[in-house]
Amino acid sequence: MGSRTVRLDKESEKVLAEIRKNSGLSISAVIKAGLLSFRKDINRTRSTIPYELYEQLDLGPGGYATAPSSQVKQGVKRSIGRKLRR
Repeated sequence: MGSRTVRLDKESEKVLAEIRKNSGLSISAVIKAGLLSFRKDINRTRSTIPYELYEQLDLGPGGYATAPSSQVKQGVKRSIGRKLRR
């Protein structure tokens, strides 16, 4: 078991005192519960895998593609041609 020294500002001290008063827990128990809660929050946000992010973008079929991957050269030529016509 480790021992830590923590400095709290006045607002944090008030919050800690309020939590202790309402819960009846010791300072160590309150800090431990806070750490466990924070770990749970971090694990929830960190567990997003790239595919889940891609899924949220919802670009629809083909996304922003102007041509299928088998016709990249033709697609690039068309895109450049459209751009130059402006």
